[in-house]
Amino acid sequence: QVQLVESGGGLVQPGGSLRLSCAASRNIFSINVMGWYRQAPGKQRELVASITNGGSTNYADFVKGRFTISRDNVKNTVYLHMNSLKPEDTAVYYCNADIVRRIGGRLTSWGQGTQVTVSS
Repeated sequence: QVQLVESGGGLVQPGGSLRLSCAASRNIFSINVMGWYRQAPGKQRELVASITNGGSTNYADFVKGRFTISRDNVKNTVYLHMNSLKPEDTAVYYCNADIVRRIGGRLTSWGQGTQVTVSS
């Protein structure tokens, strides 16, 4: 069973920074796109940023210039560096990965979510 484990969320003041991590493990042959989504209370889940296994990135307009996504293909880990955080960035952040399993073929997997709260 593929597992995505997230870490790094928490409470931060406006203008502050956080780094989220998401490590994928178990039954992994390769990982194509990895990404971060977020969901605020009462809102739909939305894409924050994504990165291919070749390093090509895509960002939502509302985080461009503030957030940076990166990945370590050896560790099967994706990171989200968040700077200049705003109260409207408050949400549960979810890791997502397009995985090719050693047994069982392709699978889109989600992490359990990590809370990010931006407040003074």
